[in-house]
Amino acid sequence: MVQEIIDKYNVSTPRYTSYPPANYFDKMSSEDFIADVDKSNEAKNDNISFYIHMPFCRRLCLYCGCNSYPMSDKHTVDEYIKALHKEIDLVAKHISPNRKISQIHYGGGSPTAIATSELKALNEHMLSLFPTIENPEIAIECHPGFLTEKEWGELLEYHFNRFSIGVQDTKPEVLKAVNRQEPEIPLKEIFNILRSRDVSINMDFLFGLPYQTPESFAQSVSIAKELRPDRLVTFSYGHVPWVFKRQQVLERIGLPKPEDKNRMFTLAAQTLEGMGYNQLGMDHFVLPTDELYIARQQKMLRRNFQGYCTLRTTGQVYAFGVSGISQLDGAYAQNGKDIPTYIDTINNGDLYVQKGYRLTDSQKVVREVIEALMCNYHVDFSSIAQRLGLKNATEVKSCCNYDIDKLKEMESDGIISLTDDSITLTDERSPFVRNVAAALDPMMLNTTRQFSKPI
Repeated sequence: MVQEIIDKYNVSTPRYTSYPPANYFDKMSSEDFIADVDKSNEAKNDNISFYIHMPFCRRLCLYCGCNSYPMSDKHTVDEYIKALHKEIDLVAKHISPNRKISQIHYGGGSPTAIATSELKALNEHMLSLFPTIENPEIAIECHPGFLTEKEWGELLEYHFNRFSIGVQDTKPEVLKAVNRQEPEIPLKEIFNILRSRDVSINMDFLFGLPYQTPESFAQSVSIAKELRPDRLVTFSYGHVPWVFKRQQVLERIGLPKPEDKNRMFTLAAQTLEGMGYNQLGMDHFVLPTDELYIARQQKMLRRNFQGYCTLRTTGQVYAFGVSGISQLDGAYAQNGKDIPTYIDTINNGDLYVQKGYRLTDSQKVVREVIEALMCNYHVDFSSIAQRLGLKNATEVKSCCNYDIDKLKEMESDGIISLTDDSITLTDERSPFVRNVAAALDPMMLNTTRQFSKPI
C-alpha cells in the first residue's frame, strides 16, 4: 500500500464493533433497559448470548483499553461475584424461558484472575436457567501469565469449549515494556493440556507496541506453525491516551510509526496465510475447516461484542458486571464502571445500567450494512433489502449516507469496487474497511467525537 494512501485514510475512525459506536450512548435507566429486554423476546433472532465482565487483573498491562482494575481484596471479589449471580437472576426473569443459549463469553480484565471454582458456579447458574442450542460456544479469555497446569485442567472440566489465550507477543522485551507477565507454563504445554479435549483454541496477538518491528511480530505469530491454534487474532493496538492515561507511558517508550505498524500486519498476514490460515475481517485468521471461514465464504459472517460468529451462534447479548454492554435487537445498554456502586446497586435489587442507545428503524438498516461490510468486506444492498423486508436497494441506501462522490473517490484510490448494488473491498487485508463504513454512516456527518486510527 503506497504511503500516500496510508496518509490519506489513516484518520480517526470508529472501530464499528457496534453500530452506533459506544461513544454515542447516552443516559438510560434500568427501567428502560428492562423494557428493552422484554421487547427483545419478540425479535426474530431469539438466541441468548450471555457476557460476563470480570474487571480484575493480577497486573495491569499498559496498553489495555478495557475496564480493568488491579486485583482487589478477597472480600470485594467475593461480593462482586455474588452480585453477578443476583444480576443474572434480575435480568433472566424477563427473558422467555423457551429461548436457547448459544453463547457464553467471559471477558475482562482477566476472567482467569478469579478462582476457577467461581467460574464453574457462574456457568452452571446460567446453564440451569435456559436450554441451549446444540454445541453452544462457552468461551473465556485467558491470561497465560498466571494459570497453572491444574487450573487449565479445571477450566476444561467446567464447561468451557473455547479458549482465547492472550499471548500478545512472544518477545520478553515487548512484554516487559507493556507490563505483561510471561506465561506461567510454556505455551506448548498449555496446548497439550487443552488438546486432550475437543475444544477450540484461539491465540490473541497485539501489534503496534514498543520494540515491535514487522519482522519480530511476524516471528511471534509464526509460533502458530507448531501449535496450530484453530483461530488467531492480530489486534491493532488502539492508542487513546486521552481516555486511558496509562497508555501515556508507551508514548515515552516509543511507538512504531504508522507505516511500520501497517507492515507488521501485512507481514504477519502473509506469514499466517503461508501456514494455511485464511483471513476474516480486519484481524482474524482461521483454518479452512472453521465454521467462521465457511460462513465468510457464504458472505454470512456476523459479529457481536463477543467477536465474529455464525448465524448458528449469533444471539442477542445480555451483559453482566461493570461496564458490560447488552446488545439487543433494538437497543444497547451499558452498566456503570464503579465496582462498589455496582455491588451496592445490585444488592438493593436494582440494575446498574447507566448508558444506552435505542436504535431507530433506519439505524437498524445501517447496522446491517456496516456489519456486512466489516465482516464480509462486501455489502449487497438488494440482499439486505430482502432480508429486512424493504422494497429495494434504493431504500437501503436512503437510510445510509450514500455519498456516491466519496465512494467513487475510494474506488479511484483502489480501496473498493463499486456497482449500483454492491460495495466490495478490493483488498481483504485493507485496514481501511473502517473508512468505507464511516463513509456510509450518517452519524459521522459533522461529528466531533474522537476515535482511534485504523493503523
